[in-house]
Amino acid sequence: MNTLTPARLTPAPREALRSTLANGLDTVVVAAPGAPLAEIRLVLPYARADRASVRPQELVAAGLGTATATRDRQAVADRAADLGAEVSTVVTAEHLVLSVSVLAHGLSGALRLLADLLVHPVYDPAGTAPAPAGPAAPGPRTRLRRAQLRHAFGGPHPLTEEGAAGGPAPVTDALYAFHRRAVVPRGAVLLVLGGADPDRVLALVRAELAGWAGGPSGLVLPPFPRAEPEPGRIALYDPAAGQALLLTAGPAVPAPEPGHAALHLAQLVLAGHASSRLTRHLRERHGLAYAVDARVRQNRAGCWLEIDCVGAPGTGDRIAREVADCLGALAASGPTPEETRRVRRYAAGFARFALATRAEEASALAGFVAAGLPVDWLAHWPAALAEVTDAQVAAAAARFLPPGRTLLATLDTTPAQEA
Repeated sequence: MNTLTPARLTPAPREALRSTLANGLDTVVVAAPGAPLAEIRLVLPYARADRASVRPQELVAAGLGTATATRDRQAVADRAADLGAEVSTVVTAEHLVLSVSVLAHGLSGALRLLADLLVHPVYDPAGTAPAPAGPAAPGPRTRLRRAQLRHAFGGPHPLTEEGAAGGPAPVTDALYAFHRRAVVPRGAVLLVLGGADPDRVLALVRAELAGWAGGPSGLVLPPFPRAEPEPGRIALYDPAAGQALLLTAGPAVPAPEPGHAALHLAQLVLAGHASSRLTRHLRERHGLAYAVDARVRQNRAGCWLEIDCVGAPGTGDRIAREVADCLGALAASGPTPEETRRVRRYAAGFARFALATRAEEASALAGFVAAGLPVDWLAHWPAALAEVTDAQVAAAAARFLPPGRTLLATLDTTPAQEA
């Protein structure tokens, strides 16, 4: 019977060719021999810069990749179909990611189409997206998230403040001006994963994207006013919330700094997998929470350890107390050797599943590069986990998990009704 060790679970690093083009585009070509598809990921900095830019930013994101000066929406869709390609965009708090999956023989044409979309876009303010009738009230989770980050890290900050109110769509000139500011190569990352020779692919990228210029955009998240979260307890109430929500913010260490792997394992013991302490405690023993999770969150604004729980209405205060108790117990005594062994194997296996398809792999690798990590960071992650000792995991729990260093924020329908 074979035993799954971290070495067996480690995905082999792929050959990668990285170069900064003359226009400033950080380009990474990753070899996947025999791949029938090529995956293209363009990651643009796209954090909210100011309240006045919110509406143009939404419309440019909605319209990018749909039409060019020589191709309307239908023509772009037809050309993508001819190439065997699919084009999509995703917007996060930090980035706009334009993804293209294309049959291997269509890579050159897909890069040419991408260049056309980037350099010669067409925006129709009325057709790109309808103008909102008025400012939409933030949902319960958004309200709690903003309150959590504002209390923990201070403000004002783009992640803690509301965007501009709705209104009529901006004029066309404003959209093109924002495109020229935001959709630029300097500061962006382009990753291509496929079976073609990396040198040939890099030459294609240089040739097709040579006419794209500009940047950097400056659309990056500023750091939080405070580097470490302010601990405490805040409670919001909304009779229309429909459920109890909890978010925490505790101190953390980002990847790839020393100590991150030990904290990651301690966080998994706490609430990072199906049989973690908080999951068993809140769901199985007390039936308080539908969903329990924990993770180290990091971006350009900061880094924090977050626990996320969803429970029945009226249970928010009780969940907060139980979470504080679990944090205190794990910080005081550390994980058992069996708990550490279990989460080490879970984390190593998860690294393999994160790269299960080439589309997922391309998205993950592009994200690592955009975050300032090495392109092969995940491939070495299981080995890094294997090197962490039980004592180091216990030390991480003692340092980062004490409830006195953690903010516990809840939103509930009403204050808890104790039996």
